[in-house]
Amino acid sequence: MSTDIASWISERGISEVECIVPDMNGIQRGKVLPANKFLKSLTDRTLRIPISVFSVTVTGEYPEDIDDVVPPYDPDIMLVPDPSTLREAPGFQTPTAYVIADAHARNGEPIEIAPRMILKRVLELYEKRGWRPVIAPEVEFYLVSKNLDADFPLQPPTGRSGRAESASQPFGLEALGEFEDIIEHIYDFCEKADLNIDTMIHEAGAAQLEVNFVHGDPLALADQVLLFKRIVRQVALEHGVYGTFLAKPMSDQPGSAMHIHQSILDIETGKNVFTTQNGRDSALFRSHIAGLARLLPQITPMFAPNVNSFRRMRPDSAAPVNVQWGTDNRSCGLRVPISDGRNRRVENRLPGADANPYLAVAASLICGYIGMVERMQPPKSVNGNAYNRARTLPRTLESALDRFNKCRVVRDHLGEDFFNVFYAIKDAELFAYQSVISSWEREHLLLRV
Repeated sequence: MSTDIASWISERGISEVECIVPDMNGIQRGKVLPANKFLKSLTDRTLRIPISVFSVTVTGEYPEDIDDVVPPYDPDIMLVPDPSTLREAPGFQTPTAYVIADAHARNGEPIEIAPRMILKRVLELYEKRGWRPVIAPEVEFYLVSKNLDADFPLQPPTGRSGRAESASQPFGLEALGEFEDIIEHIYDFCEKADLNIDTMIHEAGAAQLEVNFVHGDPLALADQVLLFKRIVRQVALEHGVYGTFLAKPMSDQPGSAMHIHQSILDIETGKNVFTTQNGRDSALFRSHIAGLARLLPQITPMFAPNVNSFRRMRPDSAAPVNVQWGTDNRSCGLRVPISDGRNRRVENRLPGADANPYLAVAASLICGYIGMVERMQPPKSVNGNAYNRARTLPRTLESALDRFNKCRVVRDHLGEDFFNVFYAIKDAELFAYQSVISSWEREHLLLRV
């Protein structure tokens, strides 16, 4: 491992290495090391980090009652860089590289609660069945004016015309051109970092953009989404604005999603198991959809992890509120795009852009896997407006956590420790949120109740 990494670093004249470990919220944590010290750490096993990195909340605090998984004395764990994730880091004055690391205990065993390991575990389940998942994420985000006071609402930024967008411009090419300098900068940085992004469009929101990734390996694409968020935020700042993946950053604008297209290939033949020899939907395809429909509402926090995530999933807000499915029907939480049999897939439209990509992908794939293994049968597909159907997704993070905690079938596959730590983190974040008095309360309740 160290030889390959050493050659890569030497060939590119890398001086510093960012060793990244994604936490439960998908926040990049880790260490920055001089290249020579980083290479030395690979052989003497000195690249370490406290295990509490996987229990920190988005506010920088730590939940209670998880001492059996994350000991209070906070021992070190080993960081084992994955050579396949090595990338040049764009935008640094000093030649820098990114590398994403897996977490292991001193005895070499993987840290089972690490989000990247959770996705790996799901992929191993597929492999044992002779299946190989293929995904393609679509990630939406907003460009917004800098906001130095969190008490004030966000505003769309000024484009090249000198004016901010005031109306919806879905797929608008001229609207896209308003931010051509930022977009080109993002493409340049993504190319340098070897991120396989494909199409970029203007979404329905003011200064809301969407990028599509090329179909590929789920783990590799989760890595790419993680780094893409970093690049967008970095580029946006260089242009004097913010790039945000908050699920619902502005009350009068649509939310931002991370749609996941997914299909399953037979490892031996390379054929799509979602289609029969005559090109029809296979039984496995229907069971995969059934698993998604039945189980995704039970583990919503894995793809809608924040209190703000649920502001996006509201009727008439261009986001699904249930897990109905249908062919080429974007009102459904589960959409089957029109395609030939070889490319048959299902698009999971539920995850928000704020989700940890490893956990969102893992959640989507494990539900489909359970459906396939248990040969579940899906409900009838929807031809009309699924927004009018009954809501099956929880309305708040609190109710979502209650369902999550009781989902035994997914808990058994992903691990008791992961469920307990993830629940504790989200419960602590919910408590912190509920401790804040909002401007709405001051405006409407202060002098009236």
